[in-house]
Amino acid sequence: MFWNITLTLLSGLCTTIKIFLLTLLFSLPLGLVIAFGSMSRLKPLRWLCNTVVWIIRGTPLMLQLIAFMYIPGIIGHNIWPSGDTGRMMATVVAFSINYACYFSVIYRGGIQGVPIGQREAGEVLGMTKRQIFFEITLLQMIKRIVPPMSNEIITLVKDTSLARVIAVYELTFTGYSYMKSSGLVWPLFYTGVFYLLFVGILTILFNYIERRLDYFR
Repeated sequence: MFWNITLTLLSGLCTTIKIFLLTLLFSLPLGLVIAFGSMSRLKPLRWLCNTVVWIIRGTPLMLQLIAFMYIPGIIGHNIWPSGDTGRMMATVVAFSINYACYFSVIYRGGIQGVPIGQREAGEVLGMTKRQIFFEITLLQMIKRIVPPMSNEIITLVKDTSLARVIAVYELTFTGYSYMKSSGLVWPLFYTGVFYLLFVGILTILFNYIERRLDYFR
C-alpha cells in the first residue's frame, strides 16, 4: 500500500511541478514589464501598474484563484475549457499574475538600488541607454534580487497547494483524497516529505547562484 500511495502522490507532484514551472515561465518576464510600467514617466501607465500590484498584493491568492476560475462563467463569458484543462489554465493565469506583481516590486527595488552615479558614468562614456541597462544595471540588479526572488520562488512551491480549492489534483489534494476515501491521514502529512525535497533542491540551486555572483562584491 505504501508504494502504491507513493506513486499516486508522485503523480500529484508532477502537477505541482507543472504549475510551478509554468508560473515562473510567465510571471518572471511579466513582472519585469510591470516593474518598468510602475517606474514609467507616463502617469496613467504608472498609476495602472501600481493599482494592479496593490490589488493583487492586497487580496488572498485563494480568492484570486476562485475569481479567475468562476467569475468569467458567472458573467456569461466562460473563457476556460471544461474539465481539468480549464482548471489548470485558470490556476496558471492566477498564479502568474499574482507572482508577477510580487516579482515586479523586487525588480523595481533591484533597479533603483543601483547607484545613479554608475548610470551617469555610462552616459559620460558614450554608452546608449540599452548598453547602460544590460551592461551596468542588469548585472548588479541580478545580484541584489537573487535572495528575495529565491524566497518568493520557494513560497510558490508551497502556494501551489492552494490550487486544490478549484479541484486541481496537485500534491496536497492527492494526499487529502486518501483521508476522504480511505480514512488515511498519513498520506496528507507524507506530502510534506515531497515539499521538503523540492524546496531543498531549490535551496541548493539558489545557494550555488549566489556563490557564482560573489564577484560583484
